[in-house]
Amino acid sequence: MQDLKNWKPPVLPEEIEQADVPGSKVVITEYHIDRAGRIFPYLLEEIEKVKSKNDNGKVVVSVSGCSGVGKSGISAVLSYYLNDIGIGSYILGGDNYPRRIPEYNDAERLHLFREGGLKGLVKDGEYTKERFDIVHKLQEDGNDADPENIKKYPWYESYINGGRNALKEYLGTANELAFKEVEDVVKQFKSGADKIWLKRMGRSNTQIWYDDVNFKDIGVLLIEWTHGNSDYFEGVDIPILLHSTPQETLKYRLLRNRDCGIDSPFTA
Repeated sequence: MQDLKNWKPPVLPEEIEQADVPGSKVVITEYHIDRAGRIFPYLLEEIEKVKSKNDNGKVVVSVSGCSGVGKSGISAVLSYYLNDIGIGSYILGGDNYPRRIPEYNDAERLHLFREGGLKGLVKDGEYTKERFDIVHKLQEDGNDADPENIKKYPWYESYINGGRNALKEYLGTANELAFKEVEDVVKQFKSGADKIWLKRMGRSNTQIWYDDVNFKDIGVLLIEWTHGNSDYFEGVDIPILLHSTPQETLKYRLLRNRDCGIDSPFTA
């Protein structure tokens, strides 16, 4: 392996390996290269520490952060750098592990929010037929989740709070995501399995399958996932948390062409 002190970022080829999520479009930009270049020396130090403690030298790294923060691009560059210096790396895309395909998951989030919102109005004694008509019109227009509605309708706060409380029981929990399956993959990897069956999930209900992936020469499993640092599963040795502004997030999601309604709070 190349000496850490002498490491210099190599020039990336036009195409590099990316996460194993079907249909995912990742555009590598200078932003990703810059961030990965800053992270990589520290990541190498941490990898060496973990390898010395693990019997077979297997290391699990998570790259997490909000959707659109650049996880996919930065993970791809980090993985390329690892492979370039002789450390076999595989990128596991967490977007393969929701319990529902994106369209159905977005619909479930919206349903829970709206049902919770109406329950909130009832609970707070704010529900009337006239107010429901206002809510219903906002729902049809796709604007019912906007807290700005409270300025015009003070009672609307009960709807917003009720919807948010309902989502807390779903978003990022085992109700939404198959954490146990990801943890099982981590366990197999750390036990030294040469081959592991990995789930693939695309954007439609006919795009779900499994691939038998060769891990014989892989030393680092890099989990690229919004929820990669969640307490709902175990096994991550080195967590990396990325951050960006909401404006940067939306810009990158648009660049990746992630579905219609991309700026909706219910879009996965």
